[in-house]
Amino acid sequence: MSKTLVNTFASKLVAWHAISGRSGLPWQGNRDPYAVWVSEIMLQQTQVATVLERYPRFMKRFPTVKKLATADIDEVLAEWAGLGYYSRARNLHACAKQVVAEFKGEFPSDPALLEQLKGIGRSTAGAIAAFAYHERAPILDANVKRILARLFAIEGPIQDKAVNDRLWALATDLLPIKSIDMPVYTQALMDFGATWCTSRKPVCLGSEKKCPFAKDCQANLSDQVLLLPQKTKKTKSPEFDCNMLLMRWGNSVLLQKRPSKAIWGGLWSLPEGPWMPRVSGAKDADISAQTLFAITLPDETFAMLTKACKAVSRTEEIKHVFTHRRLWMQIWQASSSKELTFSNRDLKWVPLNQLGRYGLPQPIKILLQGLSLVRDDDLKN
Repeated sequence: MSKTLVNTFASKLVAWHAISGRSGLPWQGNRDPYAVWVSEIMLQQTQVATVLERYPRFMKRFPTVKKLATADIDEVLAEWAGLGYYSRARNLHACAKQVVAEFKGEFPSDPALLEQLKGIGRSTAGAIAAFAYHERAPILDANVKRILARLFAIEGPIQDKAVNDRLWALATDLLPIKSIDMPVYTQALMDFGATWCTSRKPVCLGSEKKCPFAKDCQANLSDQVLLLPQKTKKTKSPEFDCNMLLMRWGNSVLLQKRPSKAIWGGLWSLPEGPWMPRVSGAKDADISAQTLFAITLPDETFAMLTKACKAVSRTEEIKHVFTHRRLWMQIWQASSSKELTFSNRDLKWVPLNQLGRYGLPQPIKILLQGLSLVRDDDLKN
């Protein structure tokens, strides 16, 4: 490992950021640990362009950790709708409650204590401590892993513990000596990975821009830039089919709250049947109302359902891609002649003009808009 690079990395990176770093982002320059925390969680698995719109909205609705802690979880999920990875929203809510209950509404400055909070890992804890408290705490998100793996030619899949431990050690060694430099250094590290040392088109390959580490980067010197960091080969994502029931009564639609630990946990969606492995080339088969009600509303009385809903009709099929699987949703529509009362408390008739109060999975939100069930404003509050 080059001692010169270790000793000069922080100063070079900060100098680069002064000229080429990102600026004007709504979460930059904010030392409020709550604001830093929300931005860090929201930026996980979400593009910056999307967060630019949604972050100010979220902060306006929940301006303090106490406001978030006392909010209803449905209100939080409704505000999060469309950002995906909904466990982040549930963890935000739980963490806010934890901060209020255990730390009197003040985020701790110690990264070790931050790590004990719900949904906060080591890298996020380091970012909060660095930005809000100027603590000399390292971060190691995907961007930083890529930078370090290339700079020091770290081989082996970055998912491996030994490789990950080595990257953490490097991230710690490279920290600036002065704690006052931690916010700009941490931001520079994020920006450099997001805009210059990118995964597929780093500036060192085919760009007129000159990387400040071109003469130090071991991957660049050995023509391995696109080969590092090494990743384990991805397997093909499994595909599933499921049937969903779109039942209407007057100006209301039947929604069901999903289990907190399921996909789309805690959101309100259409009642659905079990997910079945998708068979390639298989023909779609019609199903009877009896079968549809049995799989989507198994706790309810069949006679009650068929008396109120004389028929069901097949409508569109929706494909939704998750991180590690694909789901094909066959939508079946039915109309109820009266306001049915259900034994399952997670089932609820929701007026169309109140859907914006509920967190809806993005494909279900799009479905309702596409079928002209509601105006777009109804889904935005």
